[in-house]
This record gives sequence, structure tokens and C-alpha cells, in this order.
Amino acid sequence: MRSASPLRKPVPAPLAAREGGRARPRVDRGAQRELSSMSSLTEKDRPIVQLLLNTGTCPRCILRFCCVGSQTLYRHPYKDLMKDLKEFLKKNQEKEDTVCFDVVDPPCKRIRLEHTEEGPDDVNHNGGLQQIPSVNNENTAVENLAVKVCNVCLGVLQEFCEVDFVKKVCQKVNSADYQFTSFVFSMSLPPQLSVREHAAWLLVKQEMGNLGLSLAKDDVVQLKEAYKWIIHPQLSEELGVPADGKSLFEVSVVFAHPETDKECHFLATACPDCFKPAKNKQSVFTRMAVTKALEKIKEEDFLKHFPCPPSSPKNLCVALEIQCNNGAVFVAGRYNKYSRNLPQTPWIIDGERKLESSVEELISEHLMAEFKADSFNFSSSGREDVDVRTLGNGRPFAIELVNPRRIHFTAEEMKGLQQTINNSSDKIQVRDLQLVTREAIGRMKEGEEEKTKTYSALIWTDKAIQKEDIAFLDDIKELKLDQKTPLRVLHRRPLAVRCRIIHTMKSEYIDEHHFRLHLKTQAGTYIKEFVHGDFGRTKPNIGSLLNRTADILELDVESVDVDWPPTLDN
Repeated sequence: MRSASPLRKPVPAPLAAREGGRARPRVDRGAQRELSSMSSLTEKDRPIVQLLLNTGTCPRCILRFCCVGSQTLYRHPYKDLMKDLKEFLKKNQEKEDTVCFDVVDPPCKRIRLEHTEEGPDDVNHNGGLQQIPSVNNENTAVENLAVKVCNVCLGVLQEFCEVDFVKKVCQKVNSADYQFTSFVFSMSLPPQLSVREHAAWLLVKQEMGNLGLSLAKDDVVQLKEAYKWIIHPQLSEELGVPADGKSLFEVSVVFAHPETDKECHFLATACPDCFKPAKNKQSVFTRMAVTKALEKIKEEDFLKHFPCPPSSPKNLCVALEIQCNNGAVFVAGRYNKYSRNLPQTPWIIDGERKLESSVEELISEHLMAEFKADSFNFSSSGREDVDVRTLGNGRPFAIELVNPRRIHFTAEEMKGLQQTINNSSDKIQVRDLQLVTREAIGRMKEGEEEKTKTYSALIWTDKAIQKEDIAFLDDIKELKLDQKTPLRVLHRRPLAVRCRIIHTMKSEYIDEHHFRLHLKTQAGTYIKEFVHGDFGRTKPNIGSLLNRTADILELDVESVDVDWPPTLDN
């Protein structure tokens, strides 16, 4: 299980550059490094670094637009990155290999050298790329640069990578009191951030075009990817568990930036087809819709509506929500129902509860309390009417427990939980209670129409009968029925004629007006309607076979022939 441990601050290392070579660890801080052993920013990156620094872009976003794919670099402290970028700009071309990163990550992404068309001319005052003064003295580019809010990431790769925010997230996780052995981190970014990213890409692309180079948008390291490179090891250190993309425990942060909320609104005019109202969305400006519009809009149209480079914001992003969520846990078993006045699920009509409890509630209330879940979903292999008992080995059921705080239970603890449920009511009993997977639940629903069920029905007839009058029922095999949707369920089931089969019947004479009938039937057969005929909607039926009026007084389910869940030694 997890345990808290202090955050370990990333060890600063000098800035590296990228040249497509394989990244290797540094051997000696004071030793001469060979260019072939490092991944480095090269001379052709210098104008990009200079340009972005001068327009208010943070060091980590600069690394992204220089296509640096080394995870270690992004984890360096912000001040060290800024210092190293200044150092890089000061170095002479011949000495570009003297300032390097200490990296052990995979090779960085490369900017592809291609034959490209001439870059677009700077657009005039009517809109477009603004002329950025060239900085001949690199010191001027970075002089007097305080820690301003990045004009691209809006501060996500600045303030929210620091120890204080990591601790805030971990405090939220710890206070929620979840059980987990790993975590997956997710983040939601404001949609306008995509617009700023697009503007910055156009700016860099133009600068690279002037150098005879090209930059595909896909080559730029995604903000979410870079952020996770930084945040994962810090969260893992603090929480004491590894980050795992397949983990069922999710830690999520929702970022917002109210100051720039309206920056993407011009896209709705330029690309109206991309913004369709949806019932479950508060705004049409979703990140997906904005991304789609940015793919569709022409560069010249974009530049008429949005500044390039993007302006520097006054305020940082805010973390609107820090949430935790555990993947669902599934519990299965079999239940017996001994009451003829208990529905399987809550019986509520027009908002009014008809009976005080149900099978679902008698089982789930104890599971909800022990697993500390937010909610649950109950399912079973078929269902019985409120006045029908379920005997024998019981009916298979499964319960999905949503967002449980507790997820680890031993076999003994599950047995104890089963006993707690059974001691709480004389109306139901459960057996074979166990944890199962989501996939395993599918076995309960497999062959829904093929499985068989056995019933015991107490039947009344209006005319007197003798034992020999019902004996012929025992000889009927594989009796085919046509059952039109019963009147009693027509309000919730579509009108249809269903073909069902009565495999076998065995009669048990009681007196002149009563007998018990044991039936083995195809799943989904309406037994009550097979007895009384439902005003001719089920043919044939017991009434028509006996040539008299018949009705059902009691019905019991004696077995549900589904070999699931596995039988336990209870």
C-alpha cells in the first residue's frame, strides 16, 4: 500500500541541446564532453529560442517548440532552465557543444529539414504575424525578464510544476482516503490554450521557413505530455506508488483561465460547422471542437483574428478542481428470496414507493457501506415478480460499486460481509459472494435465451379434476408457445410475439381444484401467462390444454441454470 514520503527536488543540471544523437549520462561534471555523446540544441535553434524568449514564452514551452523530447530536461527547476537558456544564447557557434544537459532519456524529436516554399511575408496591420525586432545582442533578449506568465501555456508549465502544487494535489488525494497501489494522472486544459499554441506554432514555423526549415505541428511536444513528464515522478515520490497508465485510480486536475475565455470565440464565426450544441455540454467551445476548427481554418484567416505571437496574460491559470476517482469494483453472488412481498428492485410508481425495500437494496446497502462507494448498479440473470420466491441455489447477481474508497478484501472478509447481509434480513440470503472482473459479468448475460429455468406452480381450476385428467401433461415434451407481450408488462416492454419452449412438465395432484406443476422452461418464458392464457395472448396454455379455466396461485423459481459465479466453500 502507499505511504507518504517527502518530495525530492530534481537535481539541477546544465542545459542540453538537441541534435538527433543518442542521449547518454554525463561521466564527469568537470570533464570535456564530446558532441557525439550528447543531445544538444544547435545553432539553428538559436533564433527560435531567442524569438520565443523575447515574446514571453516560458523555458519549457521553448523546449517543446524546439522539439526536445528528453523528459529529464523538463524536470529541471524553472530558474535553472531560464539561466541555461541565457547561457545558450551567449555561446558562440563554435562553442555550442560546451553547455549540455545531463540526460538519460530517449533521443529527442527532430525538426525535419525539408525543401519548403518561401515563408509568408510578414502580414501588415490588417492582421497577421507581428514583426519581432531581431535581437543582435542576446543579452537584450533576456534582460529584465522576470517570471512572467507564459503566453503559450498560461502558466501550466510554470507554477503548477512546483513542489507546493504537487503537495496540494497529494493532500487532496490523502484526505479522500482511497486505497490504491498505483495512479494515472489526467488533466483538462482550457480550450483557448489550443488557440495560443496554434499561434505560437505559426510564429515558429515562419521563423524556421526563413532558415529553409519546416516544423510540422505534430513535431511539437504536446503540453500535456510535457506536464506529465514533470509531474509524474513528483506525485509518485510523494504518494509512494508508481504512475501507471492502466491504473484504475485516477488523479485529475481541471485548469481554467477566465481572463482569456473568449479568445476562441472567433472560431465559431470562421468555422460554424465545428461548434454544435450538445445537451451534456455547458459550452460549444470544447477542446475537441476548437482543435477541429484550428485544423480547418486557413492560416491567413486565423492571423486576421488572433495576434501572433499571442499576447502575455496578466494572470496564471487556476486549478478549478482536483479530483480522485477509483475504477469500479464488481461483486457477484447468488441470492434466494423467501418473501412473496418483496420486489427485486425498488418499486416506485409516479414517485411513490409501494414497498419499503427490495432485494437490490437489502444486498447493496451493506456493500456500499463496506466499500465506501458513491453509488451502485445492480444486475441479475433474469428477475422474478414481487410475489414469486427464488429457492434452490438462488439467482446469479452482480453489483457494480462506483468510485469505491476501499477495494481490497480478503476471502475471509467477503465471507464475513456475506454473513452480515444474511443476518440483516429473513427475506433474502446470499451465497458465493465474491469479487469478480467486469469481463466475468458477461458470462452471467451470455446465453440469456439458451439457459433453462425450473419452476413450481400451484394451479387452480374452475372445474373439478381428477389425477388422470392432468396425467397427460407429464408426457408433453418441447412444447412450443407463442407468447404475445403480457398485458401486465406492456407498459415497459415492446409489443411482440415471442416463441418460447416448455421442455418438460410434471404434475402433482392435490385435490379436485388444485394441483402443482413442475416445469423446466426456456429462459424468458412467462409462466403465469402460460397457466391462465392472458386472454388468449399465450397459446397454447394450461387452460386450453385442460379445456377449462385455470389460474396460478403461487409460483416459485426452483433453479436458474447458469453456472456462474463459481461456487465457493461457504
